[in-house]
Amino acid sequence: MASAFTHGFVAIAFNRLLLPGTMERRIWTLGLLCSVLPDIDVLGFRFGIPYRHWLGHRGFFHSLPFAFLAGTAVMLLAFRDLPRFSKQWWLLASYFFIVTASHGVLDAMTDGGYGIAFLSPFDSTRWFFPWQPLTVSPIGVHGFISRWGWNVIKSELLSIWLPVLVLLALVIRIRRRVSGRLPIGR
Repeated sequence: MASAFTHGFVAIAFNRLLLPGTMERRIWTLGLLCSVLPDIDVLGFRFGIPYRHWLGHRGFFHSLPFAFLAGTAVMLLAFRDLPRFSKQWWLLASYFFIVTASHGVLDAMTDGGYGIAFLSPFDSTRWFFPWQPLTVSPIGVHGFISRWGWNVIKSELLSIWLPVLVLLALVIRIRRRVSGRLPIGR
């Protein structure tokens, strides 16, 4: 899996990309929670659920159907004040879906584990992407205080953080130019 730091970073980045100007605390908090929520499946190890089971690690909770359910549940439970199925409701639901789904996407870019069951429970096939630049993260804090933890951080900084920061800078610059706040010659 990618580290919780990178899952959270991606949630914040998507907030800036999809919801510019939205600084509401509950959106940020719920976005961060959704970005790490799929790893709730590690609790299955304590209950004897095997890794490759559809409820095992990187199974259903890392799937796109789960991301849809999570995004919808967040909207129904935490945003009762918004008119249901309005444009803003769908925009926020899409954001929560994307940040939840991003967890599986990032994990499919790692070099360890059994892959991601993106279509679970309909199809239990587990997938990795052809490009796997991320060193799989240790489960637990102690693993980060090691050479392995340092390798995880380096791979994530170079492959995720740096490109996303460049993308954010470009998008912000384009938005400013389009809104007239930045002269074209600069």
